[in-house]
Amino acid sequence: MTGSGRGRRGGADRSRLRRRAFLGVAGAALAGATAGCGMLEQQSVGTPAVLADRPDRVYVPSHVEGMEMAGMAKTGRYRFALSYSYPHRFWNVDGDRTEKVAVQDGDGVHLMLTAWDAETGRVLPASNQRVTVSQGGETVVDRSLWRMISQNMGVHFGDNVPLAGEGTYDVTVAFGPVGETLTGALAGALGERVTASLSFEFSQATLQSISIEDLGYRSGRNGAVEPMQMEMMPVAGTPAAADLPGDHLGTVESGDVVLVATALSRPPAGVEGTGPYLAVSPRTRYNGYPLPGMSLSATVPGAEGPVFDDYLGAALGSDLGYHYGTVLEGLQDAGEVTLSPGLTPQLARHEGYETAFFGLPARTISL
Repeated sequence: MTGSGRGRRGGADRSRLRRRAFLGVAGAALAGATAGCGMLEQQSVGTPAVLADRPDRVYVPSHVEGMEMAGMAKTGRYRFALSYSYPHRFWNVDGDRTEKVAVQDGDGVHLMLTAWDAETGRVLPASNQRVTVSQGGETVVDRSLWRMISQNMGVHFGDNVPLAGEGTYDVTVAFGPVGETLTGALAGALGERVTASLSFEFSQATLQSISIEDLGYRSGRNGAVEPMQMEMMPVAGTPAAADLPGDHLGTVESGDVVLVATALSRPPAGVEGTGPYLAVSPRTRYNGYPLPGMSLSATVPGAEGPVFDDYLGAALGSDLGYHYGTVLEGLQDAGEVTLSPGLTPQLARHEGYETAFFGLPARTISL
């Protein structure tokens, strides 16, 4: 993060030049506060149209935006970072269906919340949360943000929200408890609902200074933009296969989801039971972001039928990261394990992810 608190993808001067050139070509206009009502009529920044023939995979989006840090807060082990960018389109996911969310009249900013554990640095990609934003004692935003994923910010909570004009805003974040099984050094922590507060100054000039880069000929190609370089807060990631505890069973690809399987000789702290623990870490191709909100089952054959054939439970571990796992007697004697992704990750998607991770085939790992 630069000294101004902005996410960066190169030098500030270069980003501004790219933004000016892009906005000039696109004919974008950012409206200021309207006279008489004090409400921001924030319009789209003139981003390119959605690609007419989008691939059914992770692809390079039409453009990428920077962001402005609004503020940070802490309570107990929880840490929070609130940031914003231009309001922009995204896609909600309901089951296996997607629905585009377009920028609406009155949308002021795209508000983003990142939460993490102070002791382990693990980003918390799934939890109940609610954000309340007020100005001068009047509430202007009071809602739960969507759990979403973007190529430059990874997994976070966000939504397009209205603002009441320039000035000081007070924000209250209600967060927790984390619903997934917590393992390792996270076991027994983050089990309460907490509130944290912060304030930030908003101006139209600051919003308009956020960089936006047209990706031009790269748009629609296989690949993804790189994560933002941020010093003030972590980006949700997954451990490299070599860094996972236990015995690495194998890595397979199902569509654009990479499944890394490992076996621990006994369950990690926070998991009941005896015997080996099977942990599978799904992550996005290219950037290796975790994929919460999906379903993943495992089948382990035996001489007289499957030793195990059931869903794996969602968990977040200090060493394992976000994963799906189970205690599995007989794993040590099995010859193979078949991993079957079911429900696509229930994450709102920024451009480049909205067509990916659907209809994922089963994959078998020989042990």
